[in-house]
Amino acid sequence: MYRITAVCTGNICRSPMAEYLIRGALESAGVDGVVVDSAGTSDGEAGNPVDPRAAAVLTRAGLDPSKHVARRFEAADFADADLVLALDTDHYARLRRLAPGPQDAAKVRLLRSFDPAVADKGPSGQGIYDPWYGDAADFALCHEMIRAALPGLVEHVRLEATGRRGA
Repeated sequence: MYRITAVCTGNICRSPMAEYLIRGALESAGVDGVVVDSAGTSDGEAGNPVDPRAAAVLTRAGLDPSKHVARRFEAADFADADLVLALDTDHYARLRRLAPGPQDAAKVRLLRSFDPAVADKGPSGQGIYDPWYGDAADFALCHEMIRAALPGLVEHVRLEATGRRGA
């Protein structure tokens, strides 16, 4: 089983959007044996559902985020994760500092590092800003940024998951 965790600040906007979109993309591509979840770098929203604006975007995409419950990503979560996807540069830095060791830190990638339009920009050019402070257009843009990374991510996971099964 290959496990992916998407991480943003409070786990109510960007990371649950990524979780549901990644899961949907993997299912559509026929990639099985992958568990996708999400978490936040803080516990300020722990126990809360998806932000209604993020839920609206996901619902329009045919996804049902109604069972989501926000949680905090802990150092112990690295033990179960194969890939930890940071949604913005501050999450990337925080997760790499939180990692118990170098092997765990190496599991952390920015989600948009899989987007060919920004893959060569490095971490400083691969973040997704927090739409929470904006309006519906900000959530739609966040959705599009996540979607742009999905084909590259799906191919990466397909290779990783296949390699593990063949080993």
